[in-house]
Amino acid sequence: MKALILVDIQYDFCPGGSLAVPEGDEIVPIANRLQKKFDLIVATQDWHPRGHGSFASTHGKPPYEAVFINGSPQTLWPDHCVQGTHGAELVAPLDKTRIARIFQKGTDPRIDSYSGFLDADHKNSTGLADFLREHDVTRVYLAGLATDYCVKYTALDAAQLGFETFVFLDACRGVNLHPGDSEAAIREMKAAGVKIIRSGAILKTPKPRAPRKPARKSHVRRRTTNAKEKKRG
Repeated sequence: MKALILVDIQYDFCPGGSLAVPEGDEIVPIANRLQKKFDLIVATQDWHPRGHGSFASTHGKPPYEAVFINGSPQTLWPDHCVQGTHGAELVAPLDKTRIARIFQKGTDPRIDSYSGFLDADHKNSTGLADFLREHDVTRVYLAGLATDYCVKYTALDAAQLGFETFVFLDACRGVNLHPGDSEAAIREMKAAGVKIIRSGAILKTPKPRAPRKPARKSHVRRRTTNAKEKKRG
């Protein structure tokens, strides 16, 4: 069975949000169309407590500075997707009626979680992998935000956990904190066995058949009839 994973399609990651991904809102119509092609759909949701360790404000440092937290590298982000705030909500235009379950991540204030499956240290699970296995899912398809962070790490963990993994490239957008980050993420995913495809691979409809040309009328009978008429004359 196959499942669609919608990654972090939240207000704070769309234009106008505190950590806006350029053109992040443009993926929503594609995500909605893709949902119609899947029997099982899940979503991930960044769900940080106030004062989360990944927030620059928690450390009194400027956003996007690279630091080490508990011995692990960490990019410091603007406050985003804080529990209970509008920015943490899945965007209204996203069709949520088909979503079977939403898996929240980044809830531990001590560690970040880009992946929809596991925390950054791979010690704590969100329960997504178990849920997919309970539903006999063997293939997962990803769409969401952002290509070079949460989509990438969710795809890498999915492949590592044994799921055949696909990413809809046109249904994702990247942060690109550094030029080329999305391209590097795509190369990394491919190297891990993740298949990068476009939504058209699922959404395309068969071309309508060309109308049949009318069969040519046979003139044999007419010539025979004319010959008989001549004999009668």
